[in-house]
Amino acid sequence: MPLTPYEFEPDPSLFNKHTFKQQLAEAKSSISLFKQTIQGVQDTLDQRFLDDADIRDLVHGRAWFMDQLLSVVWEQFDWPDNNISLIAVGGYGRGELHPHSDIDLLILLRNDDDAPYRDSLERLITFMWDISLDIGHSVRSLSDCEREARADITVATNLLENRTIVGPDNLREEMVLRLNTEHMWSSSEFFEAKWQEQIKRHYKYDNNEYNLEPNIKSSPGGLRDIQMIGWVAKRHFGTHTLEGLMREGFLTESEVRIMEQGQAFLWQVRYALHMTAGRAEDRLLFDHQRTLADLFGYADNDERLAVEQFMRRYYRVVMSLTELNDVLMQHFDDAILQSRHEAKVEILNKRFQIVNHKIEATHNRVFENTPFALLEIFLLMAQNPQIESVRASTIRLLRDNRHLIDESFRQDIRHSSLFMELLRSPGNVARQLRRMSRYGILGKYLPEFGYAIGLMQHDLFHIYTVDAHTLLLLKFMHRFQKEEARKAFPFAAQIFHRLPKRELAYIAGLYHDIGKGRGGDHSELGAKDVLQFCERHHLSKHDARLVSWLVEHHLLMSMTAQKKDISDPEVIQEFVMTVRDETRLDYLYILTVADINATNPNLWNSWRATLLQQLYVESKRALRRGLENPIDRQEWVEETQQDALIFLKKWGVEETRIWPLWNLLGEEYFLQDSAREIAFQTEQILDHKEPNMPLVLVTNPKKVEQVGGTKVFIYTKEQDHLFAATVAAMEQLGLNIHDSRISTSSNGYSLDTYIVLESNDEPIRDEARIEEIKHVLIEELDDPADYSEIIQRRTPRQLKHFTMPTQVIISNDPISQRTTLEVITPDRPGLLARIGRIFVEMDINILSAKIITLGERVEDIFVITDRTLGPISDPNLCEKLRYRICHDLDEQVSNGH
Repeated sequence: MPLTPYEFEPDPSLFNKHTFKQQLAEAKSSISLFKQTIQGVQDTLDQRFLDDADIRDLVHGRAWFMDQLLSVVWEQFDWPDNNISLIAVGGYGRGELHPHSDIDLLILLRNDDDAPYRDSLERLITFMWDISLDIGHSVRSLSDCEREARADITVATNLLENRTIVGPDNLREEMVLRLNTEHMWSSSEFFEAKWQEQIKRHYKYDNNEYNLEPNIKSSPGGLRDIQMIGWVAKRHFGTHTLEGLMREGFLTESEVRIMEQGQAFLWQVRYALHMTAGRAEDRLLFDHQRTLADLFGYADNDERLAVEQFMRRYYRVVMSLTELNDVLMQHFDDAILQSRHEAKVEILNKRFQIVNHKIEATHNRVFENTPFALLEIFLLMAQNPQIESVRASTIRLLRDNRHLIDESFRQDIRHSSLFMELLRSPGNVARQLRRMSRYGILGKYLPEFGYAIGLMQHDLFHIYTVDAHTLLLLKFMHRFQKEEARKAFPFAAQIFHRLPKRELAYIAGLYHDIGKGRGGDHSELGAKDVLQFCERHHLSKHDARLVSWLVEHHLLMSMTAQKKDISDPEVIQEFVMTVRDETRLDYLYILTVADINATNPNLWNSWRATLLQQLYVESKRALRRGLENPIDRQEWVEETQQDALIFLKKWGVEETRIWPLWNLLGEEYFLQDSAREIAFQTEQILDHKEPNMPLVLVTNPKKVEQVGGTKVFIYTKEQDHLFAATVAAMEQLGLNIHDSRISTSSNGYSLDTYIVLESNDEPIRDEARIEEIKHVLIEELDDPADYSEIIQRRTPRQLKHFTMPTQVIISNDPISQRTTLEVITPDRPGLLARIGRIFVEMDINILSAKIITLGERVEDIFVITDRTLGPISDPNLCEKLRYRICHDLDEQVSNGH
């Protein structure tokens, strides 16, 4: 839908119909000539694309060429009369064809009887397939078109855009007449149906322009949104150009530029996608992002990868198109749907009023005369939940006046007070901040946030851009206030309601990642930025210190819970020495839960929830004891034993049987589980009748919520290969391992605990599945040295695009006399079993493992010793171990497994 009608000038250098017909008359094979010609024209267009030709010439040029070619094809067959035409519809009807776009054709008949044409039609369609044309075709009479368009909005839309390629044009004109608004789909019905279509389409993509692998046609801000404007304009206003919408007052000249430039960019991306993929591909997959970044001239620099620069431009373009789509859809709603209803007006103040549940500026100079209204409007929406949206005319005024937000505006105490009043509002603060971002106000008011717009990290862990992630985090914080959160996030909901100042959580959320993309530690940069924000917004020194601390340490809780042994009192003490008080702990817990959920919806599961809750509870207990009174390990062990003893006596287990077993176990065993769990395991071990066979216990499905996952406890004779055999069996069962603890008794038995989830990150709730797991593990561990082959599933497509060399970090703890080994490597099937096999072959003893999957990579942490249970202190052995893990894992990735 161009500003002015775009006409492709016939280009004989691209295709000469007269010359081609002469060649056709002399050709031995017409099919070969057609195929060669089609490929030759496409090669010419592709070269012109690489030479930076106007994308419109290429897209419209291919459609023009196809018109010429199809008219020649049509002439190869006999048509008995002039009551049949070949019509271009859909995108082709608009005169647009990308390299591998479907060629949408309507073979239009005047009458219902197609018998006179049937033979020629069958041969025509077969011929078009033979010459490798990607056609989408239908054969319909005029009455067929009328009937099917009335029944299906998709058919009506497809037929809305039409051109006669060959045959009498009066047939097409008759079809257009029959399909007009007087006969079907009034402009209001059409608009309402298409709007609902768009809402569903956007919902499919999470109403987010920032998907990691966006669909440039169907995602929010994509080409379909532009086409949507064209369809409504054509149906309601009868205009085929943006110029017509300007005349109707629905578009400004600057908005036309945004739309035309946005469409041109998306056309370039789509053309390049089709060209590089060699097929009709509208998904901007990882497979193609790097290729396109290179094709468009981006290069890696010190701050950002080429692909991140390219995708940032893409995201900013589609964001501007989404914003424009919002404006125009609101305009159409006012003009087409709301015009049927009497306006209900509620005056808010001199500057704003509510019209049919939409907020509206009372006059066109509101923001110019009173710039503070640029912030006030969002505060009013937070204070008045009956306001559903912003009137289109007011959105445009916001966009046209946002340049008024400059440094003097930001320093004005009236404006900073309004912004803080918004953050303190009991309304939906997160929604208003999202609106501020959508209309370009938030990025102007907070330039540091504006810098982060469209900023992405090219990985599978951070699936949103920095700004989208930040706004989603705030949405989760708001969600914690709602009643529904008591079920989904019961602990977070409880804590959030007792925060003394919720606005401090919002501020910390706004700034926690704002330092990304600027070089250096983003937590430290954000902590400095937020201090300046607090000073400008006149927060107390105490509140400013708290918020700055939260931003600087926003990763502390998740990293401690996931990477360290939080059953160790020393880990808890180290954590609370940084946190210092319960108020910080509450805010940090809320920020951490919201951050994890807003980073990637696949990260949050019952196991991570349980880890964070356990860390919170133990930390609060330690803080209440006082920082000067740390919990003693021996005291913790004795307390657990006494509590477990109470359970066992209640269950009828004699104490004289218990202590001989417990005396064989090290203190580590009593630190890693609850007293009730230890009592249950003790009872089962004492009752185990076959000491030469493994004992396997799996969490009762009714109790998985207490654990956060399914706990698999294995009691068996200590043997080489035990860890490797266990993880290999679990991976064969399709289980994801999240944690493992290995204890060894002094009489040569291993007590191993694993936390596992199903592949969908859910605990195991099916009794039959539990029996299957028990059976497989007992079978495999009966002879661990003969364990199953490591699984050889192919690496998923997305993971293949994030190869990186394996990193191995080895460090020794002189106090605990153990070695910590961290493996950072791309995720792939069978990973743990391979590492376990290396440990066996190098005579390494494993005590525990923390398994952390972050998108496309894993960061697994193993606590290991040598066979004498001492640290691995020999530098040569450490280097050999590091080399072996890196070599074996990287070789596996290079082989595609």
